[in-house]
Amino acid sequence: MTGTFINVGAVVAGGLLGSILGDRLSSRIQEIVMWGIGLVVFAVGIDMAIKSNNILIVLGSILLGSILGEWWQIQKRLDSTGSWLEAKVQKFPFLTRGDFSRGFVTASLVFCVGPMTILGSVQDGLSGTFTLLAIKSVLDGFAALAFAAGMGMGVTFSAVAVLLIQGSITLGAGLFDSILTEAMITELSATGGVMLL
Repeated sequence: MTGTFINVGAVVAGGLLGSILGDRLSSRIQEIVMWGIGLVVFAVGIDMAIKSNNILIVLGSILLGSILGEWWQIQKRLDSTGSWLEAKVQKFPFLTRGDFSRGFVTASLVFCVGPMTILGSVQDGLSGTFTLLAIKSVLDGFAALAFAAGMGMGVTFSAVAVLLIQGSITLGAGLFDSILTEAMITELSATGGVMLL
């Protein structure tokens, strides 16, 4: 769980700093930070995707995941959670600067719905190696700073989603230790790379 705790800390730190800086962090700097993060994520995505030994598995996984995500209404549920949280924090005016719900949902999706989340958590759970989650933490920390500068404290609260989702995957990874083969992990990584792209 070390990688998850590092990631949660990075999101909280970036979110708080971005919320405090707010308008003082120019939109140009926010844009440059996001472009830089985007380039690194793109490079990591390509590196992961080209390692596939069977692109049909990757294609099937992307299609099935998209259909299931839509069927389970993941986006709608995240929106509802964000609205519920926003209603709860209305009592504290300093927490509601910006669009709390949008910040929570956007950051939760960016920080939790990606291959680095899944692969890094599985890696951390199976071997205790949290290198991928450490890289993700740096990216998420800077993204949280940029997002929170524009959307406020909702971004910081997305750390709860990171803790719940990544923590669950990390703890559950041990259950799949005997099931996952090297080939399966390769295709899982390649699928994650396509999702990153």
